[in-house]
Amino acid sequence: MKWVHVRDNWPAFFEAITEKWPEADEVELEEIDGDQRAFIAYIAEISGQAPEEARDEIREWLAGEIPSDIIMDPIHDNHSIALSSKYVGEGEDEYDDDARFGDDGDERDD
Repeated sequence: MKWVHVRDNWPAFFEAITEKWPEADEVELEEIDGDQRAFIAYIAEISGQAPEEARDEIREWLAGEIPSDIIMDPIHDNHSIALSSKYVGEGEDEYDDDARFGDDGDERDD
């Protein structure tokens, strides 16, 4: 994952952050508000590391996958739907209900 994912979903990452760094405090994290430099300094402070070591540890953490609860957050739905618009035919709206498509309830066998 990239820092932009963390920054844009900052409060949603609190659980993942406190899982990795149990000394982290949610009130302090709220004050950091996704600022990468402030986060590095904070992790260095609570872990007793030099800022360079904290930065490396954060880089390792960022090399992991985005937590599924972040991906499944409803704020990502509209973005995903908008990206799907390239697969929707001309004159159709990607936000329309798709109940009229498919074979749900269709009794015939093809």
